[in-house]
Amino acid sequence: MSSPQPPGTAEITSPTDTGVRFDEHGILPIPDQQRDCSSWELFWIWCGANIAPINWVLGALGITLGLSLFETLIVVVVGNLFGCAIFGLFNVIGHRTAVNQMVLGRSAFGISGAALPAIVQGLLTMAWVGVNSWVVLDLVLAVLEQIGIRGGLGLKIAVAAVIMAVQLALALYGFYAIRAFEKYTVPLTVAVMVVMTVVALARTHLDWSPAKADSPAEKLTAITQLVTAIGVGWGLTWIPYAADYSRFARPELPARTVFWASASGMYIPTVWLAALGACLASAGGSADPSTLVVGTFGALAIPVLLLIMHGPIATNILNLYSCSLAALTIGIRTARWKITLFAGAIAAVVLAIFINSSSFAHAFDNWMVSILMWISPWMSILLVDYFLIHRRTPSIPDLYRDATISAYGKVNIPGLVSVVAGLLASWSWQYGLVPAMQGPLAKALANTDFSWLSGSLVAGGLYAFLTAARRRRRPTGSCRERGRA
Repeated sequence: MSSPQPPGTAEITSPTDTGVRFDEHGILPIPDQQRDCSSWELFWIWCGANIAPINWVLGALGITLGLSLFETLIVVVVGNLFGCAIFGLFNVIGHRTAVNQMVLGRSAFGISGAALPAIVQGLLTMAWVGVNSWVVLDLVLAVLEQIGIRGGLGLKIAVAAVIMAVQLALALYGFYAIRAFEKYTVPLTVAVMVVMTVVALARTHLDWSPAKADSPAEKLTAITQLVTAIGVGWGLTWIPYAADYSRFARPELPARTVFWASASGMYIPTVWLAALGACLASAGGSADPSTLVVGTFGALAIPVLLLIMHGPIATNILNLYSCSLAALTIGIRTARWKITLFAGAIAAVVLAIFINSSSFAHAFDNWMVSILMWISPWMSILLVDYFLIHRRTPSIPDLYRDATISAYGKVNIPGLVSVVAGLLASWSWQYGLVPAMQGPLAKALANTDFSWLSGSLVAGGLYAFLTAARRRRRPTGSCRERGRA
């Protein structure tokens, strides 16, 4: 499969090399000779990003919300089937086009209109670095306490600085460093986590007692909250990153191979660790990652914690790299390392917020629910645009042309109107843990949370309708005439 280059651009033509080299690519389509990522390497990238202690919170959250262990496991196992399948589909789109995720959005929102989702994605990646850094910091401090080292704010700052430096170094070097890091470190981490799981389950008395949420209404509320936050929601939150990495996959790989490599790389560690977190929490453990581990392993937690700190770092290097791509999509003209450093500064602010939170699990639930408000409608619009509007054949060169001559124009009004409508629909059927995140439709329908579904259906359906209406009014018009200003 050939990767078309936008007009007037030069290809990077260095010979194919699967080693670690500096990533000179920006947001231009990746030339075929530079697409050397295998299916296993793609699998390890997504597996490494998700075999992280933060996923224990996914399972422990179900117990926190009042569900039984069995109910929590069912939501995690079934919900992630859907979320990870959609994620795999977006990886296939990235592989077919060799274009990063935010630039692909120009087809649906216009050359300038796509800047709005890119800004949101850039801010979210910076915030995710803060969230994941909190988990690493929490684990490191737990390790130090086990060996008798205790400190106050100064120790936290020093540890956070070291963690951020490691993450920034890998992200600055780019995709090839990220791929090598995941490829050579994730298998070892998986082996450690297998041993850890066996030991944990052997030492833990699982509690299969009924849910604390006694009434059907309370249970329904908890289930829908869990589905939104970590059942379906977890896979969906990774969609804005998908094409950023699958665009490097070898052109000759079949679409089904790319799909299964990415979807299973997401699904296996997410469900595995979420199930482990639920099991530990059901036995009376905390939703706090370090407390879960130390409480289960005692002194054995020291070597385990040192190794599993790999997970959040593996996640953050993807966030920092994708943040730079989002900034380039917006049109920021500056060195990528400057963007990455700025992302680190914003992440530090988010880290401080989570450190001061009284309940990480509740703060994390609020975080997941809020970001799904925009991801769900945005995701649905892109799917409709790619599969229904452009029939899997978008014009890649037009994604990079000036708005005055591009077939996609400056702003696609139907796309922006649809995403705003989807945001409102998401909020109306959202039932978060704070009053501001509890919409009127959610309250009217037994305090349920189907924000991801309402946002997707409204945004995707409206976009299809508005685009079809424009086409009917201008049957002989070009793409520029389909509501693109």
